[in-house]
Amino acid sequence: MNILGLSAYYHDSAAALLSQGSILAAAQEERFTRKKHDPAFPTQAIKYCLGEAGLTLGDVDRVVFYDKPLIKFERLLETYLSYAPNGFRSFVQAMPIWLKEKLFLKTTLKRELAELGECETKDLPELLFAGHHQSHAASAFYFSPYQRAVVLCLDGVGEWATTSTWLGQDNRVDPLWEIDFPHSLGLLYSAFTYFTGFRVNSGEYKLMGLAPYGEPKYTDLILDKLLDLKEDGSFRLDMQYFNYCTGLTMTNKKFADLFGGPERAPESELTQREMDIAASIQVVTEEVVLRLANTLHKETGEKNLCLAGGVALNCVANGRILREGPFESIWIQPAAGDAGGAIGAAAVAWYDEGHARQVNGHDLMRGSYLGPRYSADEIRGYLDSVGASYRELAEDELVNELAGVLANENVVGWFQGRMEFGPRALGGRSIIGDPRSAKMQTVMNLKIKYRESFRPFAPSVLAERVSDYFEQDSPSPYMLIVAPVREQLRIPLTPEQQQLFGIEKLKLKRSELPAITHVDYSARIQTVHADTNPRYHALLKAFDQQTGCGVLVNTSFNVRGEPIVCTPEDAYRCFMRTEMDYLVLENFLLSKPDQPVWEKDDSWQDEFALD
Repeated sequence: MNILGLSAYYHDSAAALLSQGSILAAAQEERFTRKKHDPAFPTQAIKYCLGEAGLTLGDVDRVVFYDKPLIKFERLLETYLSYAPNGFRSFVQAMPIWLKEKLFLKTTLKRELAELGECETKDLPELLFAGHHQSHAASAFYFSPYQRAVVLCLDGVGEWATTSTWLGQDNRVDPLWEIDFPHSLGLLYSAFTYFTGFRVNSGEYKLMGLAPYGEPKYTDLILDKLLDLKEDGSFRLDMQYFNYCTGLTMTNKKFADLFGGPERAPESELTQREMDIAASIQVVTEEVVLRLANTLHKETGEKNLCLAGGVALNCVANGRILREGPFESIWIQPAAGDAGGAIGAAAVAWYDEGHARQVNGHDLMRGSYLGPRYSADEIRGYLDSVGASYRELAEDELVNELAGVLANENVVGWFQGRMEFGPRALGGRSIIGDPRSAKMQTVMNLKIKYRESFRPFAPSVLAERVSDYFEQDSPSPYMLIVAPVREQLRIPLTPEQQQLFGIEKLKLKRSELPAITHVDYSARIQTVHADTNPRYHALLKAFDQQTGCGVLVNTSFNVRGEPIVCTPEDAYRCFMRTEMDYLVLENFLLSKPDQPVWEKDDSWQDEFALD
């Protein structure tokens, strides 16, 4: 049976194709349209998934959407009625979209599918709808390595649920309890994202990255005024400080007064206040998640925990659950946000029919390498069409030469294998460098990514050597867990250095791997495994043999505001527009000085809205 899962119309629309319960392909629409977080119907992603499997829409048995729009509409109406007459302006803006498109989503989906499949709507596969958090929970449990696990889903809001808990057993995921809108940890974090001048639904990871530069001075204020947090992790927000139920912003004047002034203007200078606010809400978030995890363990006695929903991308909190929580093992869906709902929705339809689930001790996400790959002929044809200069090398020759290139502090665009599904670059579409280089973080941020200098970079590390560098001995293949750098690699700070505040901390060399060591001596780890990404593993191995370092800097292959590159053309264009030194496209190696003259025109940066 072939099942097509879809997420769309909010943000990060995506498609996923399951055959007999196994994932054949999955991709986000943004990678094809080049519009970050594209919410549109995922036409290109569907075409890719079907093409990858050699199928047409007529070969699909079920199409499953990751949301139940009528229930969401009920929540929208009830919210407006509860707060009336406040929120009339927001109501007037939202209603036409709902009445024209979202309320009649079944009709809209059928129309889009019929156009894509060039058929009549009566000839379409059966169209089903899964619950939003049900899709999240299914994406987490069914593709985890566990026969049994408790599941925690945390996000902004689905239909009603903002926090939901589930028990996964064999081929079932059953609900336990939930916390409903407007009380939402995800929306609380997004409110602070907005208040500190970052974009909601894309800037939350910046808030997390900014937190170590500050002091959690506002933690008690948040817990006293904004959040009534119980011992079991359940919570309620004081809605008089928030505007997202009735207005067009996340916070209001009362919230601003609480924190000593209005929200930071986007792109303006970051002050110590924003850093301290970021540190404070991060501490609160971690405390909520840890309490919820402890409660679930007490209630169920399960030894395994699965996580999904946008809050599950908070890898600092995940690291604390792993180190301090009561569970023996945790697993996080790599596409934890809305995109992953496409996989979960398809899985709901498969397992609701009673199919058996096979568990073999490994997760079933295939390293999250579920997107397109390109053949040597396709790459060669493109490079020749633009007059690019390149060498085609055997794999051993390529990784050995590249190890030397990296050891000389060059920045390399690395494009190989299938594109990753989810928000992280995992060695399929990555920019890589030498973590021992003291200048690498600044060079990558300012000259390659064109983004804020404070943003940290992640290490890719040989899975078999992870405990040599970090205080962690378990796998982290999806870059979703933060762990401390080992004590013996750290460089102690002088008393004078310890007095530095804010961005001044960035200037200090904190470890023997300065490019991946954050100011609190932590790192967001990706363990690289020979079975899921053999070529990237081979490169790390060659770099280790030449330098004694089994770690590389890994950041996504894009510039700020741009989706991760998908095609060889995307990769070459990004390579030529930035100050990358080398580009690898499968077995093709390109050096920047050898390339034809590229017309220098910085207006291309206007193509991408700043994230």
